[in-house]
Amino acid sequence: MFLVVFRNRKRADIDAAAYSADAEAMEVLARAQPGFLAFKSYTGDDGEVIALSEWADEAAALAWRRVAAHAEVQGKGREHYYQNYTLFACNEPRVRHFERETDS
Repeated sequence: MFLVVFRNRKRADIDAAAYSADAEAMEVLARAQPGFLAFKSYTGDDGEVIALSEWADEAAALAWRRVAAHAEVQGKGREHYYQNYTLFACNEPRVRHFERETDS
């Protein structure tokens, strides 16, 4: 698995409707890409967003980065939407699971 963590803060003056439309379109497009596994996004009380995407491998994540429509929206994000962002990517992250068994 290849994990991408995208931490960001949006500009105060963004066009929220345009951002939402672009974000929705990118999620639909990403889900159709070979090697896509999962996507979740969380917004903190302070406005910071953490978006997690999981890919089968690094090649699949890199292929997503090169999709023309995605690259176009990335540029739009830097120009119009984001105050700042940090991207973390890691190949074969250590994964630990815990699940409580239900009481019968």
